[in-house]
Amino acid sequence: MPAVRALIFDVFGTLVDWHGSIARELRQILGPRVSDPAAFAEAWRAQYQPAMQAVRSGALPFCKLDLLHRHNLDRVLADLKLDDVDEATRQQLNLAWHRLDAWPDVAPALHRLRPHFRIAPCSNGNISLMVDLARRNDLPWDAILGAELARDYKPKPEVYLNAAAAFDCAPAEVVMVACHSSDLAAAAACGLRTAHVARPDEHGPGRGERRAETPVDHQAHDLLQLCEQLGV
Repeated sequence: MPAVRALIFDVFGTLVDWHGSIARELRQILGPRVSDPAAFAEAWRAQYQPAMQAVRSGALPFCKLDLLHRHNLDRVLADLKLDDVDEATRQQLNLAWHRLDAWPDVAPALHRLRPHFRIAPCSNGNISLMVDLARRNDLPWDAILGAELARDYKPKPEVYLNAAAAFDCAPAEVVMVACHSSDLAAAAACGLRTAHVARPDEHGPGRGERRAETPVDHQAHDLLQLCEQLGV
């Protein structure tokens, strides 16, 4: 096997706590109008894969995740009988995805990894969203890769292969890092190496993957342990 030259990262769940952050934003913006912010966050996230599948299948042309998030938000607000939420508030809510907080191990680990490897997100999130999360959480990326450059959504092979090609790497020189076994299985099928990072609280306390459900090259309880496994 060739030496590892780059690491690419899933972002939602793997690097940032979308569940806790979206619930916080809902409490701040909608206040008592939302009786269960955690359930609202879950309902919003539940629309994520179906919306992207419409793009992956060709039923919709490619569009940025911000736009899909907004369509999904409108649907959830309607389901919760909150149709009277005004346009300015909806825009503010949709940008909550740009204000997610990283897990505590993420920034220190990325700063350890970057002197030794090229590093970038390989997310379904659009470039401006990734930039805002990086600026908020001190994520020292070498580039922003992922769906917007590939013009498709994971787990389509183009997304992983486009990211490897952007760094002038063969797939086997790149490690895909994620807390979702399905993401890693798709990356492995494209020839990338894989690393599973446990995020047992991704969907709330005790509601996330603790171990990979597919064969992986690395299994770590957080990104700092992955650094140790990679010798940095």
